[in-house]
Amino acid sequence: MLKAVIKAFGIPDLRRRILFTLGVLVVFRFIAHVPVAGISQATRDTLQGFLSGDQSQAPAGSTPGVGGVLGFLDIFSGGSLSNFSIAAAGVYPYITATIIIQLLTPIIPHLERLQKEGQRGREVINRYTHIITVPIAALTGYGHLVILKSQGVLTGTDAQKFSLFGAGSNPLLTIAAVTAMTAGTLILVWLGELITEFGIGSGVSIIIFGGIVAGIPQRFAQAGKTGVGSNIVSIVIVILIGLVSIVGIIMVQEGQRKIPVRFPRQMQGNKVYGGQQTHIPLKVNSAGMIPLIFASSIIIFPATVAGFFIRPNAPDDWVSKVATWVVTNFGTGSGLYQLLYFAMVVGFTYFYTMVLFNQQNITESLRDRGGFIPGFRPGRPTNDYLMKVLVRITLIGALFLGIVAILPFLLGLVVQAQVSTFLNSTSLLIVVGVAVDTMKQLEAQLVMREYQGILR
Repeated sequence: MLKAVIKAFGIPDLRRRILFTLGVLVVFRFIAHVPVAGISQATRDTLQGFLSGDQSQAPAGSTPGVGGVLGFLDIFSGGSLSNFSIAAAGVYPYITATIIIQLLTPIIPHLERLQKEGQRGREVINRYTHIITVPIAALTGYGHLVILKSQGVLTGTDAQKFSLFGAGSNPLLTIAAVTAMTAGTLILVWLGELITEFGIGSGVSIIIFGGIVAGIPQRFAQAGKTGVGSNIVSIVIVILIGLVSIVGIIMVQEGQRKIPVRFPRQMQGNKVYGGQQTHIPLKVNSAGMIPLIFASSIIIFPATVAGFFIRPNAPDDWVSKVATWVVTNFGTGSGLYQLLYFAMVVGFTYFYTMVLFNQQNITESLRDRGGFIPGFRPGRPTNDYLMKVLVRITLIGALFLGIVAILPFLLGLVVQAQVSTFLNSTSLLIVVGVAVDTMKQLEAQLVMREYQGILR
C-alpha cells in the first residue's frame, strides 16, 4: 500500500488528485467547526455531555437513550453535531434521499427507464436526489433543534430564541439556523462530488470517512472515562477484537466466487476469433458498506421522531409516554434495537446485492457477445444459476455484516462496559471499506498510467 502511494506521488496527475482530496477534507473539517449563529458556548458544552450517552452528564429531566441516538449521528458527522456547526446533519440527508430514490426506482416506471439510459439517466436521477435532499436536510436541522430543546440541552435564552412559536421566540433566528444547516449539508455533498470528479475515491464515502477518522482522538479520550479505559484487560480484549474484525472485513470484502465463462470460436474469412475462457467474479459482499449505512439511517428514525414528542415537563402525558417507550426500546443500547439492526443489515445486503446484479445485466451481456457458462443454456437458465450462486454466497457476507454491526453490543456484555465509545463496528467497517475501495481505485489509476508509459 505504501509503495503504491509513493509511486502515485511520482505521477503528476495522481499527485494532484490525492492533494485535491486531502485539501477538500481540510475544508470539510473547517466547515465542521463553523457554529450555527445564536448558539451559546454553554449550550455546546451541555450538548457534548449529552451526546456522550452518559446519563450522569445529561441535563436533568432528559430521556435516557436520546443522547445515544444523536451521539450515533455525531460519530458520522465528525463531531459536527456536538459543535452544533452548520454541518451538524452531515451527508445523511443525501444518503436518505438516495435510499428513497433506489426504493422508488423499481416502482416508478419513469425512474426505471432513466436508470437504463446510461450516463444521461444517472444525471437526471442524481438531480432528483439533490432536490429531495433539501427538504430532508431542513427537517433534520429543525428536528435537531426540537429534540435538543425538549431535552433541556438548549440552555438559558437559547431555549426561548430557537422556536417558531412561544413567548420570547425568534422565528427568524430559527429559520436562519435551519437554513444554515441545510446549506451545510449541501456544501458537504458538493465537496463529495468534487472529490469523485477531481480526486480519488467515492466522494460522499470519503466525507463520511474523514468525519469518522477526525473523531477517533475524541473517542479514545472518552473511552478513558468509561469502564473500557479503566480496565487493562478490557482494553486488550477490545483491541484484539478490533484487529480481528479488520482482518475479517478485508477477507469478506475481497472474497469472491469465480464463475467460468467461455466464448466460442468464430471464423471470419481466414481468421479465427474468440475461443477465450474467462470468469465472472461474484463477490461475497457485493453491497460493500452500503447496507450498514442504509440500516443505521433507518433504524434510528423511530427514536429520532419520537424525540420530538417527549415532554420532560409533562411525563404523564400519554404522547410523551409512548415517545419515551419508543426511544427507550429503539435506542442504541436496547436489545430490540440490536436485533432489528442485525435483521435490517442482512435484509439490506440482499436487497442492494440484487439491485446491483439486475443493473449489471450480466446474462444479456453474455448472450449478446456469444458467451456461455458451461452446462447452462444462455438466457433464463444462466440467470437462474447466477442468482442461485449469488444468494448462497451473499448469505455469508450478510451474516458477517450483521454480526459486525452488533459486535459492540455483544462485546459489551462480556467486558461489562460501554464499548461503543471505544469501538464502533459500523464506523470501523466504513473506514476499512472506504480505505480498501480507495486503494483499489488508486491502483487502477496506476495501472492505466503504466500502460500509457509502455505504449509511449
